[in-house]
Amino acid sequence: MATCLSLHVCVSMRSFTAPANAQIVHAGAACNVKDDNISERIYTIKEGDTLVLQCIVKGHPRPQIRWTKTAGSASDKFQETSIYNETLRIEGIQRVQGGRYYCKADNGVGVAAIKSIRVDVQYLDTPVLTVHQTISDVRGSYYQEKTVFLRCTVNSNPPARFIWKRGSMLIEQSKDNGVDIYEPLYTQGETKVLKLKNLRPKDFADYTCQVSVRNVCNIEDKSVTFRLTNATTPPMIRLSVNDTVVVDPGQDVLLTCEVIAGFPLPTVMWSRYPGPLPLSAQVRGVTLTLRAVTPADAGFYNCTAVNNVGNPARKNINLVVRTMSNLTFQITPDSNKDSETIQMGRDLKLSCHVDATPQDKVNYTWYKNGALVFNSDNLILLRSDPDMAPGTSSLEIVDMKFRDLATYSCVANFPGSRVPELRVDVNISQNSVSPPVLAVPPGGQVVNVREGGNAELVCLVLDGKPRPPILWSRAERDLLMPSGMAVVETPDGRLRLKNVSRDMMGPYRCQTAQYNGLNIKRREAQVQLNVQYPPLLSPVFEDRRSRNFQMVTLRCTVLRSSPPRLTDIRWFRNGELIRMPMPDLKETPELKFKLEPTNNGTYECRVSNSAGTSTCTFNVSAQPYNAEFYFDTPNPVRILKGNNYSYNLQWTQKDPQATDLIIGYWINVRKNKQNLLSKQIDLKGKEPESGVLMSNVISDLRIPLSYEVRLAPITTYSTGEYISRIIQYSERKLSPKLSDERICGFSQDRSDVFDWTRQNHLTQNPKRSANTGPETDRSGTKEGYYMYIEASRPRVQGDKARLLSPLFNVTSVKGPKGSGRVPYCVSFYYHMKGKHIGTLNVLLRVRSIASVDSVVWTKSGHQGPDWKKAFFDISPSGPFQIVFEGIRGPSFEGDIAIDDVSITIGKCKQEPNTVGSAGKTGKIDFF
Repeated sequence: MATCLSLHVCVSMRSFTAPANAQIVHAGAACNVKDDNISERIYTIKEGDTLVLQCIVKGHPRPQIRWTKTAGSASDKFQETSIYNETLRIEGIQRVQGGRYYCKADNGVGVAAIKSIRVDVQYLDTPVLTVHQTISDVRGSYYQEKTVFLRCTVNSNPPARFIWKRGSMLIEQSKDNGVDIYEPLYTQGETKVLKLKNLRPKDFADYTCQVSVRNVCNIEDKSVTFRLTNATTPPMIRLSVNDTVVVDPGQDVLLTCEVIAGFPLPTVMWSRYPGPLPLSAQVRGVTLTLRAVTPADAGFYNCTAVNNVGNPARKNINLVVRTMSNLTFQITPDSNKDSETIQMGRDLKLSCHVDATPQDKVNYTWYKNGALVFNSDNLILLRSDPDMAPGTSSLEIVDMKFRDLATYSCVANFPGSRVPELRVDVNISQNSVSPPVLAVPPGGQVVNVREGGNAELVCLVLDGKPRPPILWSRAERDLLMPSGMAVVETPDGRLRLKNVSRDMMGPYRCQTAQYNGLNIKRREAQVQLNVQYPPLLSPVFEDRRSRNFQMVTLRCTVLRSSPPRLTDIRWFRNGELIRMPMPDLKETPELKFKLEPTNNGTYECRVSNSAGTSTCTFNVSAQPYNAEFYFDTPNPVRILKGNNYSYNLQWTQKDPQATDLIIGYWINVRKNKQNLLSKQIDLKGKEPESGVLMSNVISDLRIPLSYEVRLAPITTYSTGEYISRIIQYSERKLSPKLSDERICGFSQDRSDVFDWTRQNHLTQNPKRSANTGPETDRSGTKEGYYMYIEASRPRVQGDKARLLSPLFNVTSVKGPKGSGRVPYCVSFYYHMKGKHIGTLNVLLRVRSIASVDSVVWTKSGHQGPDWKKAFFDISPSGPFQIVFEGIRGPSFEGDIAIDDVSITIGKCKQEPNTVGSAGKTGKIDFF
């Protein structure tokens, strides 16, 4: 390994910032990559394979990359998550992950670059074959005609091709009058129907539906077989229980789904809605057993029998598990008199409600002083009170007398059930019932709490019998309680809030409930919750650069504060308090000072209120900003003698005017973390400018090793931080093949009118223009690819499409004697068949300060039906590209194609039996 490296210290500068540019390439298990009619790339991949997309970006400063995705239609929203990486990798891709993927590259210069590629996931499911029968009377019921429909359905992408077989024989509709094969309308998935008309003896056989996607992505054909006999019948089932089953908690439930008809023998399946079967469920054959059921096991249980004949047989059972809870009562004074108290001679209603399942099966029983209550002239029992919530029982006392003052009891139960009954007692006397009085304790109208702490809001019933529960809600409209509910019940009127946040701040309403007490107008009050938090400051962090001996002003703005009154403002440098007069707490905190080499560092402004302290942090320094490497240097590698190479390193300096004069750069070259070269680059008084590209050549690097390069700017007083990158030897291969799915680095020229298209015989449009374009690639294989221009609409005469080769290095190898340039041989095959053929030009584009194009080969008009070879020599003066320019002729029969492009070092060797002719530029064309 070479350990002696050289560094050319002369630095060239030119103004350079470049907006982001992006290109998507793939490296995964693609079946095909092609362009569609709107020049969008389509990436075809088999379901379960690995998708790998790479976003190759250019631009300076180095762009940031973001991947996003939409599904197949434009109305679908972006994914919630984005991927910030050059490479997008999806292991085991699924069909739902197909869609349009976007790579966005942005470096803040100009408009962000966005490229897209559509990922088409290919798959073929196993087909499903179902049989349907119809029987119809013919000629007045003299005989019956029996017709059978075999329906084959499959999900696939691309659309599947169907083949029907009887036994091992292919069924062809044109050769058998007893069958029809057609595609029904309004079906989900892809479906083909085989219709057997008026069944014949030979129609009782094995039928096979075979589906194929023509081996796309190496997806093999799939098939399903069904045996049709004269005993084939659809399924029928019978349940062992009624449609609705009501049980107590803890009981075992046995459900049986008996198959009473169907051939072949149907398969029975159990399911539940909503949700899956309980974990305790046991399915054995046609029987479903539920052990020790709980209320969570309630729901609809579905039995389905399937044998692919006719429609599946289905039966549903509604399982209801009895529950009873939360028994409440209401005391309603005479509503006709707007009364809120019990008065003799007026009516009174006692109501009782329990939350139960099933609600309509609850039985209510009323007692007076322990004796059962029956309907009488002044005691009226209502099994279901229409003026109350459904399932509420009421006892109306008409024209109340002293004899009606008693203790009334309401008992709710399920007759014959083991569910425990619930009971509530209500004492009715002149002293036991009075309206409630609701109040907030003194000092409780406003509750202050620090963010993250706990708070208690209190509303108390000071008087009233019986005392009702208190209901809490947010006083501001449409706001929910912290628990997510609209209303929260508290039996003692105390609302306890934990881990309080600032979004919980605001007024809260407390109200008396109209149950478990008097059913009268609600009493209500309000409590204000104030959440205190430390000041919210801006900026939280700021990197401030400045020249030494200049004034620096730091400001820390208070955006919000609760409470708003500040209690303290202090400034610190490197953790030590800066002694200064106490600042005005009503003004924006500010610090001014002259920056010197001794007072660079971290400055903090700590602002406090009674809830806590927040900090603005400033990194104040005269240290220069980092340099920014330029990654898109054209042809940075040069080959030297002795198996060595040099590398042209380029960079720009971020905001060089912000700090002291940058006088040079430290550059380190390392291998395996060992320094091989460390040297200072002297700018010789030439100050860097923003956006100006600086270059430096590192020599005597060993082929094919890679190296780490570190770079840091230097000022009179300090050295900036090092940035690092890896440089490596690379020289492009000079024999691209268009059969490579990436077309070997070739790219479309975005300044032309339309694009070249990659195609082979298998991907040709069956409706393509006749009498133009090749049938296969140059080698004659159906799988081989070529590039062509499509002359059909919307193309018009004169439209141009350009295909750009990779950028090729021009090494320092000597050319022929007497010449300092290296010769290259360019060869390719072309196909120009059609009466409307336009022109095919080959241009040499030499890259320098400005790119220069020159025509080096051209051909126009019809050239016959065969592929022909062309080759010629070039001697470029610098890095170069080959440009293939296709120009559309006067009409649509003008497709032009190219294949097997080769660019090699050295002059072309004339092949035997070739004929030369002079092109427009004086070069020799060989065919």
